[in-house]
Amino acid sequence: MSADAHANHGHATHGHDDHAHGHDDGRDHGSYKSYLTGFILSVILTVIPFWLVMTGAIENKNWTIAIIVAFAVVQIVVHMIYFLHMNTTSDGGWTMMAFIFTLIVVVIALAGSLWVMYHLNVNMMPVHDMRNMP
Repeated sequence: MSADAHANHGHATHGHDDHAHGHDDGRDHGSYKSYLTGFILSVILTVIPFWLVMTGAIENKNWTIAIIVAFAVVQIVVHMIYFLHMNTTSDGGWTMMAFIFTLIVVVIALAGSLWVMYHLNVNMMPVHDMRNMP
């Protein structure tokens, strides 16, 4: 028997650590303050793009889209930090690796979808004036 087995021989741990009942597993479970901060940031990051679109504050649609995408990316980060409690140390870094893999898959899917929609739009537009056809 090992030294640990001798030390725990008289104590029935049933395969649990001594800290398991207190849910002290090294993960951040969040607090009321962190959830409230995340909620307030999420509301702000939603209201500003909504206001930009509804008021037409920026005349150039391309700039409006770029700003909305930037706010969306920031909001994703806020959700990951304040609600999903993701950081580089949780679960031995596997959470971050899973996020990076998911991010790569999402970028590939979005880029492919936009590429297909663009080419369908360019190549499949109906001809408006049939008299000028050869």
